[in-house]
Formats: sequence, structure tokens, C-alpha cells
Amino acid sequence: MKLLLFGGTFDPPHLGHLHNLRAALAAVRPDAAVVMPAGTPPHKAAAGAPAALRFAMCACFADLDPRVTVSDWELRRPGPSYTVDTLAMLAERHPGAALYLAVGSDMLRTFTRWYRWQDILALAALVVQSRAPGDGDALQAAAHGLEAAGGRVLFTGEAPLACASSAIRAGLAAGDQSAWALLPPQAAAVITQNGLYGTGTAAQKGEMPL
Repeated sequence: MKLLLFGGTFDPPHLGHLHNLRAALAAVRPDAAVVMPAGTPPHKAAAGAPAALRFAMCACFADLDPRVTVSDWELRRPGPSYTVDTLAMLAERHPGAALYLAVGSDMLRTFTRWYRWQDILALAALVVQSRAPGDGDALQAAAHGLEAAGGRVLFTGEAPLACASSAIRAGLAAGDQSAWALLPPQAAAVITQNGLYGTGTAAQKGEMPL
């Protein structure tokens, strides 16, 4: 069995996330894939949206492919969310499964700063999606270093789709209509219904899409 893990803060999930997951699915062809919204990421500030709403927005991933499920395992755990703990849980629940971890190119270049990164390499192969044009040489260098440490690195080969949650949050707060176009319908609905990311103010100004 091949099992793909696709994690992130997803604050909010956007079309770039869907593109990256689709690329990882095509590269790995797993039997199953788990989307894991992070609880408290150790390397980022606290999420802007509550955990329950980020989980609700992640319904967009399950609609992408029947092999995909969304888990709230990290959201229910206290303390920081470490990838190595999530992979260890999946390995315990699926004995003998070949685990794959989807990461972006920015994460690959800083991978040796991750908590217990050597253990992550022992647990799972890395599946890398480029996030910026022209980063191929840097990615290959990072991959060679990790492979020398015993890791396995796969590249999706798909072109990057530039999209960032931070920019979307800023755009939504400013009433920028183009920010809404970068969101899957499920995420946009949750944001609208709950006035997330400053959209309550935008709604009062008539700037929120109907």
C-alpha cells in the first residue's frame, strides 16, 4: 500500500494547494492520501482562522479525488504539530505501508532544519512540487544532500502555480475581488459565512461576492 500525506496550515486552502496535491497524486499514484491540517505549526505564527473552520474549508480536498480523506488528528492534539509524529502515527495505523510526504520546494531547501528530519526521511519518501520558476538547480542540490543522508526524493515535474495564503488573507481583508478567485468554493463559503480574514468589514462595504 502507498499512502501520501499532504499537510499544511491551510489558512485558507487555495487553488495552489489543490494544484500541488493533484501533482503529488499523479507522481505517486497512492492507494490513499491523507490531508492533515496542522494544529499548532512550530515554525509559523498561530493560524488566523480557528481549527474547526480550517478543517471545514479542507473539504475541498476530499472532492478532488476519491482516494483523499481529510483528518483532524493534528487539530485534536495539544502542543506543536510535528510532521515526524504524524508520520509515525500513520506508520503504526498502516503497518507495512510505503509512506510519502508531499512538500513544497521552499520546504525542501530548509528540510534539515525540521524537527527530527532524519527520522522523517526514514519514515517517508519526499514528493516535491516546485513553487517558483527557476528553482530547479537549488532543488536538485537539496535533494542530493538528503539522498546522501539516506532519503528518497521524487519530483512531480508539474509547473508551479503561484499562490500564497498570506497574500490571499491580505487581499480578502482589503476587499480585493481577485483574492476570491484563488479560493475553492468550499473555502470561500466558510470564509463568507464566518466573516474570516476581515471579510466581515468587506461585507459591510458591499465588497464580498454574493
